[in-house]
Amino acid sequence: MRKLCTLVLLSLLVFGAFAKDAPNAAADPALEARMMRIAQELRCLVCQNQTIADSHADLAVDLREEVRVMLRKGESDEQVLKYMTDRYGDFVLYRPPVKATTWLLWFGPGVLLVGGLLGLILLLRKRTRMSDDRFEPDEVDGLEGEVSS
Repeated sequence: MRKLCTLVLLSLLVFGAFAKDAPNAAADPALEARMMRIAQELRCLVCQNQTIADSHADLAVDLREEVRVMLRKGESDEQVLKYMTDRYGDFVLYRPPVKATTWLLWFGPGVLLVGGLLGLILLLRKRTRMSDDRFEPDEVDGLEGEVSS
């Protein structure tokens, strides 16, 4: 029993070493709400599939704090987003604008889908025009000599 208690206490000490501080919260709830609204528009550069509001990466925490500081200075939401895009490019925006440099991002999946469907249609049309001798005959699994009753 004594060994079990010692083991439990040691494991609690080990897990306590990995604890993190609580995230910073603005004293002003309205400012915190604005920061979260902006953070929902910015992509985490580490995770890339999460916003900085959702990410727990150290860089995302730093970017959220940077947004808080800019908002405390009185900058508008647009100024904060412009600063982030000037610094990190359009990639930092979770919904980048449609422009010449992002066309592939916006329209690439649709073009690939249409191209794949056209390729499939052409292949199927070509196969329907082929004669039967171009295809291998179906294999019969030893049923040639058997007669069903």
